[in-house]
Amino acid sequence: MTTSTIPAYAAPAAKAPLERTTVPRRELGPHDILIDIAYAGICHSDIHQVNEEWGPAIFPMVPGHEIAGTVAEVGSAVTRHQVGDRVGVGCLVDSCGACEQCTAGFEQFCTGPGGATGTYNDTGRDGEPTYGGYAKQVVVTERFALKIPEGIPLDAAAPLLCAGITTYSPLARFGAGPGKKVAVVGLGGLGHMGVKIAHAKGAEVTVLSQSLRKKEEGLKLGADHYFATSDPATFEQLAGTFDLIVNTVSAEIDLNAYLALLKPTGAMVQVGAPPVPVPVAVFSLIGGNKTLAGSMIGGIPETQEMLDFCAEHGIGAEIEVIRADQVNEAYDRVLASDVRYRFVIDTATI
Repeated sequence: MTTSTIPAYAAPAAKAPLERTTVPRRELGPHDILIDIAYAGICHSDIHQVNEEWGPAIFPMVPGHEIAGTVAEVGSAVTRHQVGDRVGVGCLVDSCGACEQCTAGFEQFCTGPGGATGTYNDTGRDGEPTYGGYAKQVVVTERFALKIPEGIPLDAAAPLLCAGITTYSPLARFGAGPGKKVAVVGLGGLGHMGVKIAHAKGAEVTVLSQSLRKKEEGLKLGADHYFATSDPATFEQLAGTFDLIVNTVSAEIDLNAYLALLKPTGAMVQVGAPPVPVPVAVFSLIGGNKTLAGSMIGGIPETQEMLDFCAEHGIGAEIEVIRADQVNEAYDRVLASDVRYRFVIDTATI
């Protein structure tokens, strides 16, 4: 049952500009919390879903799965959070909590009834649509609200809930650290977080970008080296160099050329999602016992681990804070790669 409505920015239909409106806000259950949203990051996946590029979508759609704010109200059985706590919400707002994946801390892969519930463009367990962070408030199950440490400003923390965990997870899984050579492909919203986190973990970090246009910025963010992939000499010079490559770009690239940059037993992890299948020559993997892997966000325990790590190392996203009425312009700028490196909506302007 919904008890009220909240101001939000929503896409009324596929490919339509976002506009100010109101959407239902569900009643708090015993284990729910109400969050006053302070900031919401703009992820490229928001644009994909508004444009219905990932399959049929639910409209009106309020995007936003990089949410930071404070707890305004708690349900009668809530134990994890109190009113006034600084909290964040990422790509998920619910799961069954009981299946093998949920109990292992991989809620994003929930195999229970209904699977995991997306923060927006999904249907909750109450049968109602979920609405994301481009809004004044959101109600979520307490298990899916992360604690944002005091060391991270809320505006810089918001993108960590997607961009941060998306890059932290593969870096942790494949052992980025001292003595390891890590390459990050692309220096955008995901890539800049990958550079910061890999550097903080003690790895030797190289950025592989199409051009040298962002070289100075990449080095300031923590990269030790920066190469242009448009230069064929890059692939000759760096052959057999890296222990780990994290590919953050969603464009179609020659994976075989990048696999050749790995040392034997090295791994390349895809976090960017090209819109078309990308061919891989099996001998690119067999020759050197190499691994080609994928990674999708992270579970709730790992996301909290990431936030704590970022606070400990003074890491936040590089952001440009915008008013809510600038969201359509921001979408155009994201598509034009004209952002350093994440737009964040100040929801006080909604």
